[in-house]
Amino acid sequence: MASGHCKLGAAQVHHHCHHQHQHQLLFQPPLGSKAPCPEKMKRDVSAETYWSRIGGDKIILISASAWGFITAITPLLLSHISSAHLVFMTFSRILMGLFQGVYFPALTSLLSQKVRENERAFTYSTVGAGSQFGTLVIGGAGSLLLDWYGWQSVFYFSGALTLIWVYFMYRYLLREKELVISLGILAKGFSISKQKKVPWRQLFRRPPVWAVIFAQLSSASSFFILLSWLPTFFKETFPNSKGWVFNVVPWLIAIPTSVFSGFLSDHLISQGYRTITVRKLMQVMGLGLSSVFALFLGHTRSFCKSIIFASASIGLQTFNHSGISVNIQDLAPSCAGFLFGVANTAGALAGVIGVCLGGYLIETTGSWTSVFNLVAIISNLGLCMFLVFGEAQRVDFSSAYEDL
Repeated sequence: MASGHCKLGAAQVHHHCHHQHQHQLLFQPPLGSKAPCPEKMKRDVSAETYWSRIGGDKIILISASAWGFITAITPLLLSHISSAHLVFMTFSRILMGLFQGVYFPALTSLLSQKVRENERAFTYSTVGAGSQFGTLVIGGAGSLLLDWYGWQSVFYFSGALTLIWVYFMYRYLLREKELVISLGILAKGFSISKQKKVPWRQLFRRPPVWAVIFAQLSSASSFFILLSWLPTFFKETFPNSKGWVFNVVPWLIAIPTSVFSGFLSDHLISQGYRTITVRKLMQVMGLGLSSVFALFLGHTRSFCKSIIFASASIGLQTFNHSGISVNIQDLAPSCAGFLFGVANTAGALAGVIGVCLGGYLIETTGSWTSVFNLVAIISNLGLCMFLVFGEAQRVDFSSAYEDL
């Protein structure tokens, strides 16, 4: 059972992305993995150094081209280097992390600069819904492709969709000259990072910054545990169930839930509620209530109820898009990409540890209840930290700031 769980957990097709285009610069590339990657943790922190010179839209386009190509050619290369499968897969995951690590910090930086505060939650949650849509596509079409044509077809499908998206973005939204200039700047490496000074000490002396980082850590860890182990849970608990049902339904629910959370958040702020009050309400839903439904999963043997509880838990987690994700932009709009990179690095590391710890609990206890208890504990620790120390006041400059 130990080896089986390790293989299944490592083999899950992880979180994928669709795209939305808003305010002319908001990009969500399709079907890019969000699985925690060691190299991605490093690049998340460094990614902020690029967009002021290149532009987040072009950074995303370049990185999406690379990870789409790597995904598409993975089966082809494996068929010719059978003696080095593990080495190649490890190297390809490092490259994926390199190129995907810039995505969410770039998106956060773009949103903080291009979107007004009272529209941030809806914009971010709408763009974020593309992630659920991508997972829905891979969960549904990927399951069928896996049964009909084998695992290679999933890589071809995912990589091809990404490259098609890149082509249309390049063809209709970017001029060739802009992209060539961006590639030239990118080739110079991270030496340009010296040109932009980030107020490290000022940021990390503020409790609200640590609160949002810890909440992001908790959110990412809980999400990755569910993302990695839910398919195995359904396969083992309900062996006769159809894979496409539990791979599709939760993400189908998550799409409208994500958009609704953004609409609700911005509506409450426009009605006069304090920004931080709304952000904390979103986190009560995204971390608190979602963990309750995760707990329910460990105490039912009904397939129908399990689908409902899993859908509710995953759907409610999308409220995080309107909570901590935009709270980073509230705190430091001038360096939101950098701060999100730090938070996402912490979340990616926590995701790796959380998935491994979940597998260990399954192996030692033989009970799925322990995994869902772990999700609830992690989620509520992050929620408590954010409720106590979270704020929506700017901390990225030294002058007096406005109380939001």
